[in-house]
Amino acid sequence: MDKAALEHWLSAAAGAPVAIQSMARLSGGAIQQNWGVEATLDSAPQRWVLRTDNATTLAVSRSRVEEFALLRAAHEAGVTVAEPLFCCADAGVAGAPFFVMRRVAGTASGHALAKAAAARGGNTALAAAHGRELARIHRIRPPRAELAFLGHNDFIAEMRARLDDAGTPRPALEWGLRHMERNAPPALPPVLLHRDFRSGNVMVDGDAVTAVLDWEFAGWGDPYEDLGWFTARCWRFGQDHLEAGGIGPLDAFLAGYAAEAGWTPDPARVRYWQLGATIRWAVIAADQALRHISGQERSLELALTGHMVPGLEWEVLEMANAGTP
Repeated sequence: MDKAALEHWLSAAAGAPVAIQSMARLSGGAIQQNWGVEATLDSAPQRWVLRTDNATTLAVSRSRVEEFALLRAAHEAGVTVAEPLFCCADAGVAGAPFFVMRRVAGTASGHALAKAAAARGGNTALAAAHGRELARIHRIRPPRAELAFLGHNDFIAEMRARLDDAGTPRPALEWGLRHMERNAPPALPPVLLHRDFRSGNVMVDGDAVTAVLDWEFAGWGDPYEDLGWFTARCWRFGQDHLEAGGIGPLDAFLAGYAAEAGWTPDPARVRYWQLGATIRWAVIAADQALRHISGQERSLELALTGHMVPGLEWEVLEMANAGTP
């Protein structure tokens, strides 16, 4: 990344001289890169995060320009996000399109947050805070001109298409999708789905949410899809008894959501979408492994992600056999 070219572009975007003191790659981000930037803007100190693409990305991932538009829409709607500042679509500046947002305090380590919550018997306040935050996201509804690039999410069709594209037989996942198809409840009017709202993608400081991160999979769809994703077992980080993201009880999370949304989610429908979340994570994990196996991006993390798939397939079979409502 050319520091001089980046400083020049940022200075033009900000309308004042920008000088970069340091840049360091932040942890996390198997699909995108996040860089911590220490800089001055017209001599005033700034702490920013620059978000750009990895060498290879998932085809279903939003572009950085689209993700920036989503971040701006969320910020304007009162969702707790890092303030979006500048966006560059020119790959010549930093090697790939990128955007810059203000850096916020907190941690987004799912394992650490779940472990800390379990040590206190579950963090009810933090679970409710996550529910309120998700409800704020779901207040954003189509049509929105600035989000015209978003399509409506047909979950079952999308998962089947991705399984077909991968070319590897996954009968357990197909079985789970068929179970969902045969037991599907009537869909609710579409809302903005984050589609990766979970512990690990939400910055937390104490009992408060400081920023919802990683909007690259967003789309329009049934709000229960997000509710199921956050509460699915695969995102509890070993704290299976804390159904709300490994940090608190399900009823506290749903109560927080209801307080902000004005309606109370049905736990039975949440569990239906927990099955969907497990299927989707298995599909994503298999896709991640293929990035390594194909030689596109050699990575131990991606290779190990593929080893999760058999356990997820077994869980899908158990959930379908139990007869999710």
